Amino acid sequence: MNPSCSRCNKVVYPTEKVNCLDKYWHKGCFSCEVCKMTLNMKNYKGFDKKPYCSQHYPKTSFTIVADTPENLRLKQQSKMQSQVQYKEEFEKNKGKGFCVVSDTPELQRVKKTQDQISNIKYHEDYEKGRMGGEGSNTEAYPNQSYQQQQPQTPSYNFDPPPARSAAAAPPLPSGGGKRYRAVYDYAAADEDEVSFADGDLILDVQQIDEGWMFGRVERTGQQGMLPANYVEAI
Repeated sequence: MNPSCSRCNKVVYPTEKVNCLDKYWHKGCFSCEVCKMTLNMKNYKGFDKKPYCSQHYPKTSFTIVADTPENLRLKQQSKMQSQVQYKEEFEKNKGKGFCVVSDTPELQRVKKTQDQISNIKYHEDYEKGRMGGEGSNTEAYPNQSYQQQQPQTPSYNFDPPPARSAAAAPPLPSGGGKRYRAVYDYAAADEDEVSFADGDLILDVQQIDEGWMFGRVERTGQQGMLPANYVEAI
């Protein structure tokens, strides 16, 4: 059975048959899709299984490529290769001359990390110099012409007066008590106590219990109870 022509859909006999582009044509029907110029096996150009002349052959044009996962991966890989190549070129050219380096995201991250490390190092050196004294300050800040000295506050290591016994009562002075010297200042907390200053002489001292005495302050003439750990025997 004879096939049909792809152009006119009529029966193609063997004497006028052209077999091309996986189809059958009459010799007169084998023509350009645009200008209808009759073609032969030497001057035709096929596109999408259709014959065209060289003048009207479809021109290929660029198409928009969708961002498929594979294309995104290739794009990311190309970007990483570009950054690696940039770093290699930078290391090769480092020290050869002045060049302007653009702030890439990677360089910005490195710069930020270096700034943070510098700030931490500065504060550590400052704290060591401030707390370590003159030697540490000189080591941490060798360019300073003077050292800032922290004011020293004198400390007095003395125990608070012991709790008074409820049964203790000041005895009358007999005039034959011992002599003591105050080693700390003391302000009377009750009416039956006596105030004195460091260095005052305490006369006619009599022991009441382990923590309290009775005596007379020579400077003021007042007499009363006083803590035993604020005075020393002469």
